[in-house]
Amino acid sequence: MPITVRIPSPLRKLTGGLGEVQTKADTVGGLIDALETAYPGIKERVCDEHGTVRRFVNIYVNEEDIRFLTSQDTPLKDGDHVSIVPAIAGGCA
Repeated sequence: MPITVRIPSPLRKLTGGLGEVQTKADTVGGLIDALETAYPGIKERVCDEHGTVRRFVNIYVNEEDIRFLTSQDTPLKDGDHVSIVPAIAGGCA
């Protein structure tokens, strides 16, 4: 059973419009690399030039923020659900 990845609307143009994709990986970092192989250009939207998840991108594994786990070293197993969520900024005028 592969890992299900929820893709946010701004990145769906890279996945051919798919809101969910499936892949296999041992860690979140490996998952990002697998997504880049399948959907070129996605990594540069999720990670900075050092390969670190951008500050305004949140990644959740089974609804747990990877920043409170082991970041990109967070282990994954078959059946996990990963959500990529861009932060929304705004404020009052």
